[in-house]
Amino acid sequence: MKLSEIKKHLQKLETIAFELPDGSLVPSHFHVTEVGKVSKHFIDCGGTVRKEEVVNFQLWNKDDYDHRLHPEKLTHIIELSEKTLGIEDLEIEVEYQGDTIGKYALDFNSKNFLLVNKATACLAEDQCGITSNKKPKVNLSDLNKQTSSCDPTSGCC
Repeated sequence: MKLSEIKKHLQKLETIAFELPDGSLVPSHFHVTEVGKVSKHFIDCGGTVRKEEVVNFQLWNKDDYDHRLHPEKLTHIIELSEKTLGIEDLEIEVEYQGDTIGKYALDFNSKNFLLVNKATACLAEDQCGITSNKKPKVNLSDLNKQTSSCDPTSGCC
């Protein structure tokens, strides 16, 4: 989800809820402690230089049950970060503390913001010799066209 999309969703909400991949909710007394732009400049294992930029939200909760982040407050924080940090309309990555700090993509289901698991990947599979373990697709109609090994004219008997 891009920054412009979360702002549109926030306009329609009365409360904000973030749902973890297991279906549980981030406690309602969470805070967005950071909004920032994260730049990553790296080289992949195939030698290609790459750059990535995301908007980063850091969610945090503590024993502060008297405060709750409302949609208009988060919108204000986002707009302030855009103005102050020069943040463009980038994809959002969310950090949340579980057993360790997790990084999630963000989606929306018309009620909750969904923290979506991210995964690592090789960006140069073709240069690393990694082959796909996918089974070849076979059309069942093509199977009838093949000569059966049990055909009396196949020479197997």
